Order: sequence, then structure tokens, then C-alpha cells
Amino acid sequence: MNNTETEITDLKTKLISEFQDFEKNLNGEAETTLHFIRKDAFENFKELGFPIKKLEDWKYTNLNPALKQNFIQSFTEYTPALKKEDIEKYLIKNSGINLLVFVNGHFDIGLSHIETKNDKVYIGSFSEGMKDHKDVIEKHFAKIAAYDKNGFVALNTAFAKDGCFIYVKKNYEVKEAVHILNISDAQSESYFSQLRKLVVVEEGGSINIATDYHTIGDQKCFTNAVTEIFCGMNSKVEHYKIQNEGENSYHVGTTQVHQEKDSRFSDTTISWGGAITRNDLNSVFDGTNTECHFYGLYLLTGRQHVDNHTLADHKMPHCYSNELYKGIIDGNATGVFNGKIMVREDAQKTNAYQSNNNILLSDDATIYSKPQLEIFADDVKCSHGATTGQLNPDEMFYLQSRGIGKENARTLLLYAYASDVIDSIKIDELREMVVKKLEMKLK
Repeated sequence: MNNTETEITDLKTKLISEFQDFEKNLNGEAETTLHFIRKDAFENFKELGFPIKKLEDWKYTNLNPALKQNFIQSFTEYTPALKKEDIEKYLIKNSGINLLVFVNGHFDIGLSHIETKNDKVYIGSFSEGMKDHKDVIEKHFAKIAAYDKNGFVALNTAFAKDGCFIYVKKNYEVKEAVHILNISDAQSESYFSQLRKLVVVEEGGSINIATDYHTIGDQKCFTNAVTEIFCGMNSKVEHYKIQNEGENSYHVGTTQVHQEKDSRFSDTTISWGGAITRNDLNSVFDGTNTECHFYGLYLLTGRQHVDNHTLADHKMPHCYSNELYKGIIDGNATGVFNGKIMVREDAQKTNAYQSNNNILLSDDATIYSKPQLEIFADDVKCSHGATTGQLNPDEMFYLQSRGIGKENARTLLLYAYASDVIDSIKIDELREMVVKKLEMKLK
């Protein structure tokens, strides 16, 4: 056994030994339906463990630097330590937005604010949601994101004590966006946080959700996030993920979407923080005339590593998917893009498009791009493509000849390049925040 496998096994053993401590802090939940799911997921994690580079889906991402750290998990009752001024700079400047704050995986009710309160929608934590919507949670929890083949999903499911739960009832439009702010408090300890989110939108419902990840402090931290999204018939869900954690942070995120007939789902994933980041985004089309849009932007420098894996799984006919991922890579950073379009035998009349474009700003920057099509139907329109290059010297010369300095010309071109992904964000205040951050990082 090589060193990588040994170190991964050591952390696995530590986590396995902690499960008993976790169960002791469930406060009477040990006999619930959810805990039976946790225990089954735990058995799967013991068998699966963590992925290694020998696996095809992980061949370009070495998790060993993250998994050899001595992370701790907190199972005791959460004691608030952050104040509003600590998170002020991360907030969307709109008083009408619902705000949910999680610190190291724990819901902080004091920092949160729920604007939308009525009998048509629930926005809050799992534990509170169980009081009135236990049947909905038990129907969908761990049913969308399978844990039998994914060690990180199994680990998250096993240790999922609380999390974010959003439930939109039939034909209700949530006009106030939801901002889920996940903070890794790494000021004194190195935490391993299991973040869980379940979104259930019934027939005809609609909602916009932004999920943000940040770090406070310089200690190392690891975020393992799992998001399950159920899109009922004719529903509309806009989802944004902004991953901007610190340079000592590691992040593995799985977003699994189930779409019913006539539903529309859109996701924008922006990664420009952290040491190692892995984003898995998968949508299953389980009804006719469904539609999904995947947008992605990764802006990397130093020795950052971001790995994006996506899957648009067309199971039914007359569905449409469109995907655009763009990368800007500088320094010794590495980007990975593996996007798959799956068109199953019954999915006739499918339209599916995928594009991955990358700009390398240094000789040491690296991109591994693998767009994939797997088509088992014959009446479809599908295309995919990938490009990798540098900034166009003619465009740089044109701007400089008009009196624009070299650095400003470079920033303008890169901003224009990224703008079609940024423009996919429909929450105005969030888009403005992202634009300011992009401009700062480009400079």
C-alpha cells in the first residue's frame, strides 16, 4: 500500500471511531427513520472510504494534502462565537433577502434572518423543519443524492445532524431570494464540516437560492457539502454557488438535482478560493420537456486546484440542456473539467450542448478538459467542445494602441471573457458583489 492510501485510511479510521461520539449527541434521535439512513450510509462509508487517483473520476485530483490533516468535528451543542460584524462583508446588501448562516456546519439562528414566512414555504434548518414537515424530509432526504457509490456523500449522510431545509409548496413563487452563508471558523481549530442542504420545490413553485462559502481564520479546514434539489412538475429553480474559501481550505461539494416534467433548473458555480476544490453537479431529467443550464467560472492562481465534474442525464424525450464552463488559470494552478452528457435510449428529441473554454495566463498553468457524450438514442441534437489558449495579442495591442495600459487592457479582456457566466446570475445584488470580486481578483 502506498503512502497516499495509508494516510487516507488513517483519516477514515479516525472518522469511523468518531461515529459513536456523534450518536451519543443525537438527543433521542437514535431510533428515527433518518438515523437508520445515517447508519446505512455509515456502513457504506466504511466500505467505500475516500477516493484515490486510481479511480478514473479522480485521476487528476490528489486529495492526500487535505486528508492527512488532523481535522476535528464538533458534535456538541453549538455555541455561537461569531458576531454580525464578523460576517458583514459577506452579506448581500438587500434587506429583503432571506439569510441562513451556518458556522462549521451548525445553524446560527442569531445571525440568520428569515424574511419569507407563510404556510406556503419553509426556509430554515432541518431540526426546525422536522416539526411540521417530517414527511417531506423523510421522503426526499438521501433519496436524490445516492450514497452507495460515493464515499463523500456517504460520509456527509452519516454525520448529517442538521442542515438547510427549503420547502416550496405547489404553485408558490418565492419572490425573496435565499442566501445561505457557510462560514468555516478556522481562527483556532481545524474543522471538518459536513454541510447538508435539501431543497424541495413542488409543482409550479419557483425560488432563487445563492450558497456562499467563506473562511475566517488561517487554520486548515475541510468542507464536505451535499445538496439535494427536487424540482417538481413545471417548477423553476435558480441556484448559485460561490466558493471563496481561504487558501488553507479544502472543499468537496456534491449537488444532485432531480427534475420532473416541464421543470427548469439553472446552476452557476463560481470557484476562486481554496487550495483544493472539487465540484460535482448532476441533474437527472425524469420527465419530458425538462430544461437545465449549467454555468461555471473558475479563476485560479498560485497552486490552487479546482476540479469540476458535471452530468446532464437525459432519461426522457424532448429535453434540453446547455452548459458553459470557463476557466482563467494563472501561476502554477490546475483546472479540471469533466462534463458528461448522457442520452439514454428513450430520450429521443434531446437537445444538449456543452462548451468548456480556458485561458492560461502563465507557462506553468494547467488544464485537463474532457467533455463527453454518451448517446444511446438516434434522434438527437448534441454537441460538445473545449478550447484552451492565451489572451489574444491582437486584442491586447488594439486596446493599448487606444491609450489603455497593459494591465487595464488585460483586465478588460478577461472581464469580457467571463461576463457571459457572470450575467447568468439573476439576483442583482449578488451579481454586483461577484463583479466587484472579479475585478479585484483580475487586478
